[in-house]
Formats: sequence, structure tokens, C-alpha cells
Amino acid sequence: MPLADPLGPVRRAVAAMLVLATAALAPAAADEAPASWDEVVAAARGQTVYWNAWGGSEAINAYIDWVAGRVAAEYDVTLRHVKLTDTADAVARVLAEKAAGRDAGGSVDLVWINGENFAAMKSNGLLFGPFTQLLPNTRLVDTAGKPTTTVDFTVPVDGLESPWGMAQIVFLYDSARVPAPPRSVAALLDWARAHPGRFTYPAPPDFIGTTFLKQALYELTADKGALARPAADADFAAATAPLWAWLDAAHPHLWRGGAEFPRNGQQQRQLLDDGEVDLSLSFNPGEASSAIAQGLLPDTVRTYVLDGGTIGNTHFVAIPYNAEAKAGAMVVADFLLSPEAQLRKEDPARWGDPTVLAMDKLDPADRAAFAALPRGPATLSPSELGATQPEPHATWMTRIEQEWQRRYAN
Repeated sequence: MPLADPLGPVRRAVAAMLVLATAALAPAAADEAPASWDEVVAAARGQTVYWNAWGGSEAINAYIDWVAGRVAAEYDVTLRHVKLTDTADAVARVLAEKAAGRDAGGSVDLVWINGENFAAMKSNGLLFGPFTQLLPNTRLVDTAGKPTTTVDFTVPVDGLESPWGMAQIVFLYDSARVPAPPRSVAALLDWARAHPGRFTYPAPPDFIGTTFLKQALYELTADKGALARPAADADFAAATAPLWAWLDAAHPHLWRGGAEFPRNGQQQRQLLDDGEVDLSLSFNPGEASSAIAQGLLPDTVRTYVLDGGTIGNTHFVAIPYNAEAKAGAMVVADFLLSPEAQLRKEDPARWGDPTVLAMDKLDPADRAAFAALPRGPATLSPSELGATQPEPHATWMTRIEQEWQRRYAN
């Protein structure tokens, strides 16, 4: 059983509601974006932006607090961090407001989003825009080298969300206890059998846990092409059969015999710090170095990727169609793309989240500042990270979570 998660039933209900709502609700009428950036900045002054964003990391919360101070000083915009345990909570709120006819003055001005939640909001007409073409710092984004800045879980972004960070699954291990970590999903099963209780993964719908399942699916399935398409019944059953077989074989050898799972990545990282497991996972290649700097992991922890590569994506911010402070939200989104904000975010002593910017689009001083950032003892170089595997279509994420709950959560 996963450790107690009181919001689990709510999240599953929200996921089902979003699927049904696609057919039930027509897209909202387009809300025209301002004509110029000067017009946006003028309209934003004095506005309060309620940013709904995950609140489970002290380092990220501190970063958002810093952003709030900077946009207040620079633009007279007040930023309030509405701390979420799951992005679906914010999506459900906007969806409920739309169903109630609240097409203006909504309670969510900006939301940290990607993947299945973006697909749901886009298909239900819950997003304002396109707006990113007006953001001056959009021109600095590395759309060529980081194609997931324009396609989110196979769904075109179409200017409806603004990128602000990169993610890629990495495996963490304590090099003092594991001299040669397993380099494939198949090898991981063999390793777990030889080292019972020393590995686990967060229970879906935690995004790290779900991404681990997608990573395993990529390696195990024979029909990788099906993952780029919506998860039709026949494709889903055939493609995921090897995944469930792998999990059935692995679970008895996991932490606590697979009877319990960590709620999230932070709890799993704590298990690594406490010495209860020897392997962990992160969706941030710089998290281990950041955690070491903060005293949250031993300095012997290192990261690696699987030989066939690992799943990577971009995380974004979006503005709901009925947001009260659209101009203020655009100002925040643009500031998040500034070299100043991206540099601070990539610093492992503060967060360690990789930038979305293209170094060749920056001026020499900013390029030098990024080059001077310490990588940290556990952070892989770009060449070591290698090419990323694409995310499956967003529908695979939802269906995998539902099937995992049916098989293993009871």
C-alpha cells in the first residue's frame, strides 16, 4: 500500500472529471492579448498575481519568494504563492469556475503546469492566449536545442504556456554503498533481487513515481511508437503488459516488500539520506548536488542515467482563461525567463533547476555567469545526460496511474 495520501481519491476524481469535461464543455471565447509589451507592463502595475504552484520544496518556495520580491520592486506586481500538493487541484478550481459561468475574475492567475494538466486545460478552453509572443524574453529560449519547450507531452504549446525550467529523470545512488549501479530497467530488477529492500519509487500519482513507470515502459515495451499516440484500449493493454509483469516481479524485492511506497520524491530522498535505500530518483538533474549543499543528502551521493537515455521534458507556467490579473501574470512569466532569474534557479545552492535559455542568445556577461556556475559534485554534464527520451502522449500518464492504483494500491 502507498503511505496514507488523503488527497488520492480527490486527484483520481479530478482526472476522471477532466476526461469527461472535454466532451461536456465547449472552449471559451478567445480573450485578446494586449497589443504591446508596454501595454502589459502598464496594466500590470498594482495587480496581485495568485500563482498556484507546487509547495513541497523549501528551496523552490524560497526561490518563488525571491521572484515575488523582484517583480514587486521592478513592476509593482504583488505575487502570492498558492502552495499546491497537486496541480490538478488548481485545474479543478478553474474547471469548476467555468462550469459555474465565472468567465472573469477567476481565483487562479498563474499556474505551474505541464503534461496531462496542460492537455486537459487546453482541450477544455481553460487557457488564456496565445501570449508568449509578447514576452520579450521568449526570444532567449532554446527552442532548437530543447524542443520540449514547444511541445508538451506531444501536445503543441501554441503560445499558451511559457517554459521556465527543464527536467530529466536521473537515478541517485550512494557511491559508498553501491559501486556499480544498474544501468537498465532489466538490470534494476536483477539488482533489486540481489539487494532486497534497497530500492523503491514514489506511489503514483506522484509525478516522479509515474515518470519512473513511463521510463520502465519505454524500455520494456515492443511498440514504442504507440506511446506517441493517444492511449487507445488495444494499444494500452499490449504496450503495458511487460510493465505490469516487471512490477509484479520487482515489488516483493522493494523497500518494505512493496507493501508501502513513498508518497513523493522528497520522502524517497529522505529514505536515501537515512540509509534505508541505496537508490533514488529525481526529475531534476541538479537536485542531488543541491541537496548535498543543504545537508539533505550525504556527500557520497551521485547521479546517473540509464544507458538508453531517460525521459526529459520542460515545465511551464500558464494563465487561466478567466484570470483576474492576466497582465501581472505575463510580467511574472517574462521575469522567470530573464537571465537573472534563470541563473539563480540553476544555481545548485539555491535550486539547481536547468535553464531553458540558449547560451548563444545571451550577451557575453550572462554567458560567462552561467559558465561560472558550480555544477556540484553529483550533477552530470550535458554530454553525460545524453539525449532525452520523449514523453508519451498525456493520456498514457493518466491511464498508467489509474491501472497502477487498481493493481497495487489496495
